[in-house]
Amino acid sequence: MTAYSVLEVTPTREDWIPDYLPTANRLVEAHGGRYLARTTKHRQLEGGDRTNALRIVIEWPSQEAAERFMADPKYRSHLAARTAGSTSFHFLIDGKDDLAGL
Repeated sequence: MTAYSVLEVTPTREDWIPDYLPTANRLVEAHGGRYLARTTKHRQLEGGDRTNALRIVIEWPSQEAAERFMADPKYRSHLAARTAGSTSFHFLIDGKDDLAGL
């Protein structure tokens, strides 16, 4: 089943970004993922104030593909650099509608 990563990332420093992007791009693709959105252009329409700098949506062929990406040894040091150099939230969502037909 298709799955989606939805991330909110606000860098607290930028030294990790130049090395991170080419590796993440390559590994997302290698694990079957596809970026649907990576942008600082977003508006909050509802809820309490969340001022994240970057919103990212990645489509995966399955949750397992996303989990393999996150566990990839080639990604491990880049993930550590991103989490140390940003405030990040990552949600993995099944591509289904549990409320359809209610």
